[in-house]
Amino acid sequence: MNRTLLLLALLVGALAAPSQAQTRDVEGDERAGTAGASFLLVPSTARTTSLGNGLTGGLRSLSGIEALQSNPAALMANDGTEALFSYNNYVADIGVNYFGVAQSFGSSNIALSVTSWDFGQLVRTDAEFSDPTDLTFDATAVVVGASYARAFTDRIAAGVTVKAINESIDNIDGNAVAFDAGMTYTVGESGLQFGVSLRNFGTKINYGGNGLSQTVALDPDGGSFPVALEADSYELPSLLNFGATYSREFAGDLTASVLGNFRSNAYDQAEFAGGLELGYADLVYARAGVNMMPEQDRNEFEMWSVGAGVNVPVSNSSISVDYAFRSMGDLGETNLITAKIGF
Repeated sequence: MNRTLLLLALLVGALAAPSQAQTRDVEGDERAGTAGASFLLVPSTARTTSLGNGLTGGLRSLSGIEALQSNPAALMANDGTEALFSYNNYVADIGVNYFGVAQSFGSSNIALSVTSWDFGQLVRTDAEFSDPTDLTFDATAVVVGASYARAFTDRIAAGVTVKAINESIDNIDGNAVAFDAGMTYTVGESGLQFGVSLRNFGTKINYGGNGLSQTVALDPDGGSFPVALEADSYELPSLLNFGATYSREFAGDLTASVLGNFRSNAYDQAEFAGGLELGYADLVYARAGVNMMPEQDRNEFEMWSVGAGVNVPVSNSSISVDYAFRSMGDLGETNLITAKIGF
């Protein structure tokens, strides 16, 4: 037990150190909102979204693939083989597709995941022609992750995800490499779980491509020559999460889980999240969650979400479908649907 507690303390310290090194008081901090690749912060599955994106502490009935974006250690929720697909109808008709597969090997788990953002066809404008034209261009973002998790005891698990990040707009590309790491701790049979995770800690996102080349005229009567523009690189939106989950079973196959999460953002304000899940016989679920930034007065940052799910056992496997609705204030709302099969 002493070795286990020491491991827990070392990981918490290792996760907290880099985040604290990047984080200052956001009020008056000129870095707030200056990180790139903010799409890394958007939850991609219905269950995660409907519970306020606060699953750092894990959840016993949680799918391992769903847990990856919150805490790689929670991948140990998978005890066999599972595959998951999720679609997020994000604001401004942006589509987000998420796919993942996971495989258990005794006390270990591995997983592969892909998140793809489709921004659709965008109307091209420039400094001289600001009115919409018939010319369009594409913009995409893709994140590919490889994850590994291991249970050290029946109470403690740790995990890590390595991610390759690419975003493109027309013929300009940005690339970065990042990792997520975390640990979960289960307090015996009490129904209480704790988790800590560090997300999006890695290289700066650097941009290049033909879109950064321009032709400059020397003079009205002279020739022209190509110029390569140098784009700024940006830090990734790293953050540190601390979460807790309490689950309890009631008579009549009813279960209730309460979740809480504190998120320390390196380039934004601290955020609190909470969620509630009610389940019956591991067949149907109802969920609700909320996200709050106490230092922000504008209501659009008090985001709430609701959702529901159904789990259908089929022979030695199970199929589940989940839905989530998330309010985003003045930005509108998002709708997510997730399907999973486990063996």
